[in-house]
This record gives sequence, C-alpha cells and structure tokens, in this order.
Amino acid sequence: MLALLAQLASAQGDVRANAERAAEAIGAHPEADLAVFPELYLSGYTMNGLDELARPGDAPELRLIADAAAKASTAVVVGFPESRGSGRPANAAACIDRDGSLVGVYRKTQLFGAEQDAFEPGDELMIFELAGRRIAPLVCFDVEFPEPTRQLALAGAELLAVASANMDPFYVDHEVATRARAVENRVPLVYANAVGHLDGLTFVGGSRSVTPSGEILAEASDGTERLLLAPVADAGDVDERVDYLRHLPGELKVSDR
Repeated sequence: MLALLAQLASAQGDVRANAERAAEAIGAHPEADLAVFPELYLSGYTMNGLDELARPGDAPELRLIADAAAKASTAVVVGFPESRGSGRPANAAACIDRDGSLVGVYRKTQLFGAEQDAFEPGDELMIFELAGRRIAPLVCFDVEFPEPTRQLALAGAELLAVASANMDPFYVDHEVATRARAVENRVPLVYANAVGHLDGLTFVGGSRSVTPSGEILAEASDGTERLLLAPVADAGDVDERVDYLRHLPGELKVSDR
C-alpha cells in the first residue's frame, strides 16, 4: 500500500479552495492507494466562524474530493467541521473509499483546549473498509491517548490513519505518540499533519508512516508543505515475543501500601 500524506496549509475560511486543492493533489498522485489530509483541512484549524464553515457529509466540497478519489481509485481521509443540523459541529474526518463513496464520518472523541467549547465530541471509535484494508481514523489529540488505539487494535484495525493539526510547542508529543501507538499495538500508522500559520498558531508538520515496530518509513519533518508519498507497512509481520495484544494480562489488582 502507498499513502499520500498531504502536509498542507489550509486557506483559512475558503472551503471550496481547500477542496479543489485536495482534489488536485489526489489527481496528481493516482498511484496512491490512500490519501490523508490534516485535521479540519477544509476550513483550516479555527474555532471562529464555524456556523459558516461547517458542512454536512454530503456537501458539494466533499463531493468534489470524492469524485477525484473515484477517478484516481484512491481512498481518502480528510478533516472538516461537520454540521449536524443543530447544536455544535463535530471535528470530523470524512472517510471516502476508492470508488468515491462516503463510507462514513469519524468524529474526534478527545477534544483539545478551546475545541471543547467549539465542538461536540464524538462518542464512538470506528473502523472502515478503505482501499481493501480495515482502517481506523483518528484526529490529532486522539493519538495521544493509548486507550482508543488499543480498543481499535483489539477490534481488528489493520491501519491507524491520523488527520492532525499539531502545533508548536507540541512537535515532540506527536513524534513520540505516533510511534508509541504503532509499537504498543503492533499496527502500522500513517499521520498527516498541517503546516502554516492560522489564528496565531504555527503548525509543525512531521507527517510520517510508521511500522508496527516503530520504524519511520517516510517522514516530512521540515515544517513545509509536502505531498509525501509513503509506503505503508503490513500489519502481520510481528515477532510473537513482542506481540503485546497477544500477551495482554488480565485485570490486575492495585495495592496501595
């Protein structure tokens, strides 16, 4: 499998322009089986103006991306603010298969900082069949928690796909977390992070493909825009001595002495 990790800066507030750029990137790299775009890519990472920026899953801008996915036969994970009819939007990732069908929408469960006031948190983890693999999408802060990825791995996820807008001063947090989540579950991981500057924040890139043993197969670590074509590791090549899912202990008692 080959992934296109779209380490891009969004045009703030211009949903159509960002969708067109995503479609162009997908069309320029039809060799990719999967394309991953950053968190809130369609709007840019902002908590402002979400009433105007949020879109439903069947929005024309997502349809534009889906049409490009179908033409290139590339599955897509792309971040966007999802309008849900009433109440706060979700910080979401649209998951589109290589035939252009919207397989589902994942909603970020672990909201970071000001996101807690702007978005409604998701209440379920998801695994989708994309490009012939069981892929579990995550959004940014989600990947810093071991528990969700452990649940997904135990449920049979074959690849973790992270759409992120990680910013200064947290580069190291995600450098460590992306490798840790892959190693502790022995599941490959792909990670697409934003770059650029929005609302006083600086996004730090570092998009990468990680093997189940924590090796970096490809990385864009310089904080500039890149369309990184990265190989994706297989999920099955794990030394059984360190297959942590196989060796999980039962619940242990804690003694506070």
